[in-house]
Amino acid sequence: MSLISIKIKEAGYEPGETKIQNLEFSIHKGELIGLIGANGAGKSTTIKSILGYIPFLEGDIRLKEGIATAYLPERPVFYDELTLQEHIHFIAAVEELPEEIVKARVTPLLEKFKLTNHLHELPGTYSKGMQQKAMIILALMIKPDLLIIDEPFMGLDPIATKLLLDLILEESQRGVGILMCTHVLDTAEKVCDRFVLIDHGQQLALGTLEKFREICERPDGSLFECFHHLIEGKNHE
Repeated sequence: MSLISIKIKEAGYEPGETKIQNLEFSIHKGELIGLIGANGAGKSTTIKSILGYIPFLEGDIRLKEGIATAYLPERPVFYDELTLQEHIHFIAAVEELPEEIVKARVTPLLEKFKLTNHLHELPGTYSKGMQQKAMIILALMIKPDLLIIDEPFMGLDPIATKLLLDLILEESQRGVGILMCTHVLDTAEKVCDRFVLIDHGQQLALGTLEKFREICERPDGSLFECFHHLIEGKNHE
């Protein structure tokens, strides 16, 4: 059974101004789906539609009852007056997580991302990379069943990128369904089970890399090559 089923006939920010249309896919337990497309293709609008942030949506988004969802945005968002420790306490209170569970989950993440000594600082004073790491910790501390990630590698150095990839794969192996929006196609090719390709607000292709290769008639094509073949073929129609 899928954790979430997405059917979007059309969606947008203003009445009559459709940004995305005719999208249909699902995310299953333990599945990592790559949401790919050029800038302005509609990836972020798709994510916001799934999260319920888009005011005008015609379609059906069904979330499995009782599952926890976490969202890791492209641009880190924090409360200006709260330290990282206070953010952790706030989320723990909202999610009704016991202190011992929070400590067991958060401590190793703080150590991995070298933020233990910055717990009592305001995230607004962090570097961009540190802010991204803090957002990762806050997203993963609730042990979500469904994780939605928007451009997770922005601002991360190679070491932190490797750590995040390892965590994403660990979460997937734990059974978490993951939707990851990314421009980093070579990385997506290595870790994603399936891909949703969006172009000009519409779903252009859905499936595994093998399926994309079949559509493109490129048996050994990379995701990068298939991506450009599909986009260029659509634009030349």
